[in-house]
Amino acid sequence: MRIHSMALFAALLVSSPALAQTTPAPATDQAAIVQKAVVRALNFDRGDLERLRGAQADFTPEGWTQFMKRLDGWLDAKGAPTFSSSFVPSGDPRIVSQSDGVLHVTIPGTLKHSQGASNTTYPIVVEVRASGKPMKIQHLEQSICGGPTATPCR
Repeated sequence: MRIHSMALFAALLVSSPALAQTTPAPATDQAAIVQKAVVRALNFDRGDLERLRGAQADFTPEGWTQFMKRLDGWLDAKGAPTFSSSFVPSGDPRIVSQSDGVLHVTIPGTLKHSQGASNTTYPIVVEVRASGKPMKIQHLEQSICGGPTATPCR
């Protein structure tokens, strides 16, 4: 009887998320989650306020404020973007560091901005710091890469 009770308790422990211990996701899995959030944030269409705001859940409140501040001058009176943006990663995210619950990654890729008939494509690297469960972006910075004084695309 005692063995059956222990087996029942073990089965309950394994099947109950509240009682089972969870292992933190490996940093590479977390970096992949962050990369998907970056793609959501940097892909939006001119005039599509809802799509832009859809990325807000992937940010901390401070991170979202910082991200939106970079769009100052590029939003209409309603807050919708006045241009379209498309980001395509060119490789896996690179983990720069992970400490005190903060994951610092860089993501190389191509960013295309379109406004009217004008299109510009940039090789960029996106630097991101994220933390929490689930991971939320605290800081997102885009840098054009390549050239003698620009950030390398890594």
